[in-house]
Amino acid sequence: MESDIGAIQSIYAHYVATNLATFELEPPTAQQMLERRAGILGGGYPYLVARLGGELVGYAYGSAYRSRPAYRHTVEDSIYVAPGHRQAGIGSALLRELIAQCEQRGFRQMVGVVGNSANTGSLRVHEALGFTRVGTLASVGYKFGQWVDTVLMQRALGEGASTPAAWPAQA
Repeated sequence: MESDIGAIQSIYAHYVATNLATFELEPPTAQQMLERRAGILGGGYPYLVARLGGELVGYAYGSAYRSRPAYRHTVEDSIYVAPGHRQAGIGSALLRELIAQCEQRGFRQMVGVVGNSANTGSLRVHEALGFTRVGTLASVGYKFGQWVDTVLMQRALGEGASTPAAWPAQA
């Protein structure tokens, strides 16, 4: 919901300012986050929020892995949990539902691009839900005065690569 954008922006701004989970250097405004959300939803991807006692405590979404048409069956996941609510199962619950919704939409692969190879929380959540590490891009980001890796993780959705893709129509 659009009314959630303030809380979503606050959660994300925390990660931008304090964490290597995102390589963004300046927190986007609430308006920018609203525009990003509209683009994600407009592209046919899910955008989820988690609430605890009425408070928004996390969010997750799928987005295009790459813009070229041959990648249209692959979705990239993003998950952010509010400070103070990490390690409470919220990230796992969000990712589990994101996987289910992406499968319902006909996507065949999900890629996790985990910022910071030392981000054990994110790596464990992905591994627990069937992702495998497929590679590490060493020192591809520079933030907080240090070079930072990303870990690529992947998981098949639905029939994965076992059958030809029919949705959406071939380009």
